[in-house]
Amino acid sequence: MLSKKTRYAMMAMIKLATEYGKGPILIGDIAQSENIPQRFLENILLELKKMGYLGSRLGKSGGYYLLKHPKDVNLAEIIRHFEGTIALLHCVSEKAYQPCEFCKNEAECKIKSVFKDIRDYTFRLLEGKTLEELASSKQTDM
Repeated sequence: MLSKKTRYAMMAMIKLATEYGKGPILIGDIAQSENIPQRFLENILLELKKMGYLGSRLGKSGGYYLLKHPKDVNLAEIIRHFEGTIALLHCVSEKAYQPCEFCKNEAECKIKSVFKDIRDYTFRLLEGKTLEELASSKQTDM
């Protein structure tokens, strides 16, 4: 399951993608339109800024904006940052591998092979979903 932080990060990034090129958006406007608690959103946007995805401007016409074009940001990047891994089991994770405590022989583990396939499929799907695509077909609920 995805954490609220990850879901909120994706929702905020999609909102910023829908407004790409129109200038900064106030945190309060993002929070209100996406129904995200503003204090929580502030921390998420700061983290995304540190990652190099967002820029910000202070002042009356300030707010946050995407530094990267929406077609250059995919869901896999966001999820990996906030969740640490896409894999459901550590023994199939590319970024957070840990040996399985239950397997006698990982190379022959039937469970591992299934979850590796799930990880690979999930990663390909998420990597192919860009903010641009999601912003152009934005639904009211995520």
